[in-house]
Parts: sequence; C-alpha cells; structure tokens
Amino acid sequence: MYFLGIDVGTSSVKVSIVEASSQRKVCSAQYPAVEAAINSPQPNWAEQDPLDWWAYFKQALSKANATGLYDPKQITAIGIAYQMHGLVVVDKNQQVLRNAIIWCDSRAVTLGNKAFEEIGKDFNLKHHLNSPGNFTASKLAWVKANEPEIYEKIDKIMLPGDFIAMKLSGTISTSISALSEGVFWDFQQNELSTTLMDYYGFDPKLIPSILPVFAEHGQIKKAVAEELGLSSTVTINYKAGDQPNNALSLNVLQPGEVAATAGTSGVIYGVSDQLIADRESRVNTFAHVNYRNDEIRTGVLLCINGTGIMNSWGRKLLGKDLSYDQINAMAFTSPIGSKGLQVIPFGNGAERMLNNQLVGASISSIDLNRHETSDILRAIQEGIAFAFRYGLDIMRENGLYPQMIRAGNANLFLSSVFRDAFVGSTNVPVEIYDHDGSVGAAMGAGIGSGYYANFTEAFKSLKPVYTVEPQYVEQYEENYQQWKEILKIKINTK
Repeated sequence: MYFLGIDVGTSSVKVSIVEASSQRKVCSAQYPAVEAAINSPQPNWAEQDPLDWWAYFKQALSKANATGLYDPKQITAIGIAYQMHGLVVVDKNQQVLRNAIIWCDSRAVTLGNKAFEEIGKDFNLKHHLNSPGNFTASKLAWVKANEPEIYEKIDKIMLPGDFIAMKLSGTISTSISALSEGVFWDFQQNELSTTLMDYYGFDPKLIPSILPVFAEHGQIKKAVAEELGLSSTVTINYKAGDQPNNALSLNVLQPGEVAATAGTSGVIYGVSDQLIADRESRVNTFAHVNYRNDEIRTGVLLCINGTGIMNSWGRKLLGKDLSYDQINAMAFTSPIGSKGLQVIPFGNGAERMLNNQLVGASISSIDLNRHETSDILRAIQEGIAFAFRYGLDIMRENGLYPQMIRAGNANLFLSSVFRDAFVGSTNVPVEIYDHDGSVGAAMGAGIGSGYYANFTEAFKSLKPVYTVEPQYVEQYEENYQQWKEILKIKINTK
C-alpha cells in the first residue's frame, strides 16, 4: 500500500510515493526541471495558470510511475500541499475564469489595508488574527472591484491545492486552516467571518464545503484514474498550505515547536496554543493542521517573499550555466561577510514583515577592485539569512523564542553558506531532516485515511539527518547590524 503526496509549489509541482507500513519514501519526481514562470502583466502582480499546475502534476506523476519502483494501482490515498494565499476562481462548470493571483502578488494591498482600518484594527486582530492585507479575501475583493464581469461568473473560489483536488475528483472543499490563511475565518465565533464577507460584499455561496484538514475531500474520477494509471478507488484525504504541511512533515505540531523553509519564499513557522496577533500584522497567525475549536493549535508564520527567488536571480545573472551545488561551492570561497558586500533581498512583491512595503532588492557597498562573483553569491545567501533574523526578532516580540528549528534537507538549506549564516545570525540550532513537502502530504494522506491512528504513529521513524550548531555568532551579529542599518535607510526613503 502506498500514499501519494503532491506539493504544488511556485517553481514546480513535486510528487512523492510513500510506502505505508515502513513510512519509507519510494521515489520523488518534479516538473518542470527549471523554475516555472511567474506572469507579471503589471508591476507587483504575480499570476500563474492553474491548468499549468495540473499539467505539471501529471508530468511529475508520469515520471514517478515510470521508475517501476511501485505499482501505481496500489496507491490508496492522496495528500495535497500547495502554495498559500492564492486565489483560483471557477464557474459552475468548474472552468477556470482567470489566472490564479498567487501569494506574492501585491495588487490588493491597498484594499486590504483599507479593510484593516475600516473594519477596525482591534477587531481584525482579535477575530481574524491578521490584517486582511494582501491575503486571498482581499485578492477576491480586487477581482470584484476591477473585473466585475469575471466576478459575476464565479461559482466557487479556492486555493491552489483545492484546484488540484477538484481536477482529480470533481469535488470542491475547504477547511478552517485554509479559510484562516485567506483571512476568511473568525476565531472568536469559530465560523466564516460574516463581518469580512459583509464588508467586501461576498456571497457565502462562493465558499466551498468546509471539511476537516484530515478527511475525505473526494474520490478520484474514473477517467482521471485511467489517465494517471491509478485505481479508481483512490481518495483525497488531506489538504494543507505548504507551510502548515511543512511543519507536519517535520512533526512540528505542539506549542513551542518551530519549522523553517527556504524555497522561493522563506518561512519560519512556530506552533502556539494561543490566538496570537502581531499589532502590525507583520507576522501572521493561522489555524494549524491540528487546530480544533476545543484545542487551539495555531501556526505563527513569518514569510519573506524574497528568499530563494533572490538566490535564483543571482544564479541566472551570474552563473546560469552552473548548478545550485556549483553556485553554493563558489559562494563558499568568499569569506564570512562577503568582504563587506551587503544584499537586501526584498524584490518579490510587498513584504508583510515590512508592513507591506515594496522595498525592493539591492546590492550595497560594492568595491569594484575587491568584489568578485563569489562575493556577490555569498552576500545574497547571507542577506537572505539576515532577512530571516529580522523576521525572527519580530516573532520574539510576540512571545515566540525557539530553542531549536527543524528544516527539510532541501532548497537553500542544502547550502552550507546559508545554513551557517542562518544559524549564526539567529543563534538558534537547526535540525535537518530528509523530508519535504510532498512526503509530508503523503503522510497527511495516511493520517487522513485512518491508516495511522495518530501523529505519533505516523512519525515514529522520523529522525534528524544532522544538526547545525551556531558558530561565529559575534561575526554574523556585526554583519547583521550593518545589514539592518542599510535596510532602515531603504525603508525610510520609501
């Protein structure tokens, strides 16, 4: 028996097959091999075609099936993780009405900030735990205000993972966790927020059926099963945003436990048993995958838009013929501090931890006689690590003091330069695990289908590959303070 995990990322769609009894990853595959494009028809807009995600998924699954390492007919349950905060809209025939407005799109910031003020900051923070800001609800409000002919045709709204589930099963559903990440959920009333829905003038019929995260979200359609080589009895038993799912994959489920990722975006995600709300909504709180009305489990999320995409930009500009391993090796040849070079990585839309400002990316203190490609590549990774430190300080202001952070052995955490800068600048050790989002989604399917009795059983075999301890803390602290001064100048000039 096997579980299929699907991770609908910004750069690609990845699938993993996990053998149920041993909890062993049999194989993984992703598509495309290079980063998928983000469409930006206007400055600070970011869109992707949901049908591309579906095509990428089919290609990735075909690659996995072609390995011959498992019998696809023995897959019994599917779990789906997905890029958070996106907006997909379909008509009554489940046809996509426009490109998805994805997480890093900034067009709705003004609408969300206005809602924050007019609904009331205190009300928003108490009931929604966040400003409506740039989240899914505000993106839908933008469509309503600017594309009324499309808005009138909408039958259901959904997040990216809901769309893949719909294509597999024909069923559209959501969860409290998903609604909270779109800032549709009222945590005080434990229901869909009538205040926000009324403020934006949304018909509640636009919201799909609300189911638990771990539940049956549909059975695969026979024609789809035949096309994919799967059994027609396969069910979808789990859906979650990529960051709650990453935390699940690392068994980060209880208060005080913390996970991190450094993919296209960068995230620190800490679990709490409180309804935490940052006064400025710089870090955001959502219902975690194990949230219940009678047992609060929230995820406090620090998101940095400009992380892996900054590293990718550096590679395209300076070493497009090199692999990431080669880029990392080149960065390693530059000394800590990059000979004084500093990179501000905020060039991928409005940054929530900077109060939704569009600060932009920059390279500072260039010495034309000293600095080489390796220095720029290292400065990029150090700058990303310093952005994490800046955000972690905001989380500390809100009462979260991680003693250990868990991360998957993927993306920027594959780079020793980044790992050491992250750990050195935050002064928090990191445990590295050989898990990723698609494996976590597969494990979620096992939990949701009832194969695993509880979380303890599901993650009994999970062990860290290694631990990175802080080194050169004083040196990284000095470099971070210099970086922070440059950031302050950029903020003050906006």
